[in-house]
Amino acid sequence: MARTTTRRKTVRRHATAGKARRRKPAQRKSRRAQTTRRNATRTWSGRVTRESRALDLEGGVFTWKDPKRIAASLKRSAEESHRRKAEPYRSALSMLIFYINRAGRNLPARRRRTLEQAKVELRKQFGRA
Repeated sequence: MARTTTRRKTVRRHATAGKARRRKPAQRKSRRAQTTRRNATRTWSGRVTRESRALDLEGGVFTWKDPKRIAASLKRSAEESHRRKAEPYRSALSMLIFYINRAGRNLPARRRRTLEQAKVELRKQFGRA
């Protein structure tokens, strides 16, 4: 018995066919939000801030408004950690600078000022000012 094969015809869609229809604004917004959330979990820099085990940071330490409190918390975390590679001062300052750089232009001026003051405060607390 001979087997016969049948070929299916495939229909190609033109590249412009999908672009002719416009989406509703609400659909476009929700889709953008989902993409942003998904991308945030994929980036290595976001993962470092969330899951870094080099320093046992207190939750929300970078959102505090008092620079002295931020510096004290970073100092305590760096001195108590045995998993860091560098000396405590360098580890604490590196994590703070990393957070500032990662935020980039999305960091409001007031938050940036607070974190920059925390850098100065960290130097003072480690006796390097």
